Amino acid sequence: MQVSANGVRIEVDVRGPDSGEPLLMIMGLGMQLIAWPEGLVDELVAKGFRVIRFDNRDVGLSQPFDELGVPNVPLAALLHTLHLPVKAPYQLADLARDAVGVLDALGIAHAHVCGASMGGMIAQHLGFAHAGRLKSLTLMMTSSGARGVPRESLKVRRVLMSRPRPGATPAQTLENVLDHFVTLYGVIGSPGYPAEARALRERIAVGVRRSFRPQAVARQIVAIAADTHRAERLPRIAAPTLVIHGEGDALIPVAAAHDLAARIPGATLEVIPGWGHDLPGALWPRLAGAIAANAARA
Repeated sequence: MQVSANGVRIEVDVRGPDSGEPLLMIMGLGMQLIAWPEGLVDELVAKGFRVIRFDNRDVGLSQPFDELGVPNVPLAALLHTLHLPVKAPYQLADLARDAVGVLDALGIAHAHVCGASMGGMIAQHLGFAHAGRLKSLTLMMTSSGARGVPRESLKVRRVLMSRPRPGATPAQTLENVLDHFVTLYGVIGSPGYPAEARALRERIAVGVRRSFRPQAVARQIVAIAADTHRAERLPRIAAPTLVIHGEGDALIPVAAAHDLAARIPGATLEVIPGWGHDLPGALWPRLAGAIAANAARA
């Protein structure tokens, strides 16, 4: 279903009983709500949650922002490196207000929140700017964005900045896009829980057919680059917070998790060996259990 949130059309999926504890799940860069696997959602519903997934603005079936144009990502990266202001089409704070708008549209006053990757960055904004709406906060495979925190390797950066090869036909273009994402997940996926190749390709194909907006990814990358003051605001977070991260995360190295947990008062840190920057099925019970345990602290 679609709701109006912060003046933006947002696609929302709700699973679990109305009596369940509301759990707002925020996905990462360019990712759609279906990137939260159905199996993980089932695990969370079984633990008593009412799971709320949604497409961030500009991706999936939510409102696109193509009228804002395509930003110059290399220029934004250079400005960020030089500690100069980065002008973004919209801010992560805007996406946090969208998330609050989803809760408003559903009539939910307070919710547990879980954010992954860029979604974890948005969730941090909820923690310090909309503290009254949070019951608990789980930050998954994400970073404070602080200067000096280790970043991805050059190898990972090259794959991230690459683009699918154009195809002679729409079918060939689709195959090239799938090849591109399979290669990406081969680099950032879990070394201890490797994905089966056919299942991975089929899962990516479902997402690409649902929606494919590479221009939106550029806008969101620049929004991340422009978000330079998040780390200094993290001590304001008062909700029970869990930082959970993979020891094998090649996109956001595990040192970022240690930094993040140290900046949030009372935060707990859980590091999982063999886990990378994805959501392998073998870890769904553990992840759902960790989210539930942190929610119980509230």
